Amino acid sequence: MPGTGPMLPADALLAALADTVVVADGEGRIAYVSPSVTSLLGHDPAAVTGLPLQVLMPERLRHGHTEGFSRYRATGEGKLVGATTRVPALHAAGHEVPVDLTLSRLTPIAGEEMDALVVAVLRDASTTILLERQFEVSRYLAATLRITAALTEAPDADVAFAELLPTLCTELDWDAAQLWQPDGDGSRLVHAGTWTAPGATVPALEADAAGRTFRRGEGLPGEAWQQRATVSVEDFSDERAVVRVQAARDDGLRTGVAFPVFSGNMLLAVCELFSTTHRPVPPELTEVLSHAGRQIGQFLARLRAESVVRELADTLQRSLLPSHLPTIPGVELAATYRAGGGTALVGGDTYDVTPLPDGRWMVLIADVCGTGAEAAAVTAVTRHTARAAATGSPAEILRAVNGALLHEQGAGPLRFVTACCLVLEPAREGLRLRLTVAGHPLPLLTTSEGGACAVGTAGRPLGIDADLELGETSLDLPPGATLVLYTDGVTEARDDAGRQFGEDALLRVVAGAPVADAEAVVAAVSDAVERQLSGSRHEPDDLAVLALSVPR
Repeated sequence: MPGTGPMLPADALLAALADTVVVADGEGRIAYVSPSVTSLLGHDPAAVTGLPLQVLMPERLRHGHTEGFSRYRATGEGKLVGATTRVPALHAAGHEVPVDLTLSRLTPIAGEEMDALVVAVLRDASTTILLERQFEVSRYLAATLRITAALTEAPDADVAFAELLPTLCTELDWDAAQLWQPDGDGSRLVHAGTWTAPGATVPALEADAAGRTFRRGEGLPGEAWQQRATVSVEDFSDERAVVRVQAARDDGLRTGVAFPVFSGNMLLAVCELFSTTHRPVPPELTEVLSHAGRQIGQFLARLRAESVVRELADTLQRSLLPSHLPTIPGVELAATYRAGGGTALVGGDTYDVTPLPDGRWMVLIADVCGTGAEAAAVTAVTRHTARAAATGSPAEILRAVNGALLHEQGAGPLRFVTACCLVLEPAREGLRLRLTVAGHPLPLLTTSEGGACAVGTAGRPLGIDADLELGETSLDLPPGATLVLYTDGVTEARDDAGRQFGEDALLRVVAGAPVADAEAVVAAVSDAVERQLSGSRHEPDDLAVLALSVPR
């Protein structure tokens, strides 16, 4: 047994160890401590030799140690013997030092007496803990990036919120989560969703959430809201004052953490995460979660703003198209509109069918150069001017549109318009129409005899030249005939290799559609374009298709 005599080779070996070796006798006193205790805990080895082991541990652990040591001395069994456990040790200056503690029982050699009962090896865990925390923080930072990346696939803020809890729990490895959002007046938090990992259930927490609200500063969600930062309870079993602590215990939850999701000063939500095992929540982790809340908040706010813009754009787009097609005696009408891709939310394509006072009908399809709000304004001018001038011939209608466009041209980019205008009137058999085309794709005509061909004469686009000359084509549509009007988004639709759909393919589709069936023709064209665009990396233009058929 090491003592105060001459230093033996074993003593020299113990003194050279970086780890601190403590030997305790059967009474729980320090029989020997290696010199490294000075660098680890600030004690003089000679000063603590003979003192109870409790001098090396925090006050809160001493009572439990006394009971455990007595039980170990009587039975030879101890929970910590033979294992390495991380515990706090007490520094001579009064602060705690995390150590990895390994305990071993000393067994006397036969025939020898030995007062020592147990040997303990204490290793400074500060560096290990720091590395573990850094690893945990890096893991959470990487998970935050994956969460944001996953949310970018959500089409709007509602879907993103629905995906937030499962994504958080999956990426951050928590067992359950709850989402709380401000109520209508923003005075309280109300339950917005609960998610659990596969195999996990939290019935008590879900039952408690029904009808539960939190004021600012109340419960974990309210604290996170008030502090604008992450708050946590590392062990519900040690807590008494936390709201819903009994529900957490009933569900076997040990650790809970809540972090707010802010966009500027506006609270969007508070996320709560729960674990069925005890999980330390160091300051580094709380900062990462707070950062994640701010990052997610900025993203969700952007999604919400985009959703509002899309709703406004949808409203504007609907105002540029008829809410429904009218009923024309002896004619079947069908139409479709497909918005383009890219960042422009409003397209420049439009169509219209308008009754005239004398029993005739005006049919218009137009395509404004460009997209966006400015193009939408030009589209509105085109459509409303055509309606106002609809008492004239097709050429007169489009010349009126041309004049209005030139009058509206400002300092911005030139917005020319291509258009096709028809004026229909009933004939003895079928329809008689007059047709004027201004820079627009020519309409396609099919008859009961089969085949399809372009009709009309192409003129110059509108909105460029005040001296615009436009001609007219007279045409009869007998029973069994279909006339198809379309915008160039149809023929210019490109597959992934960049090949356009083209006019020849469109002629084949129209010719192969059922005779005198406007809906079938429109559906066939739409399906063919969708197949062309399937898997394509090229952004499609918006397109419109309008067909009118004379039944047999």
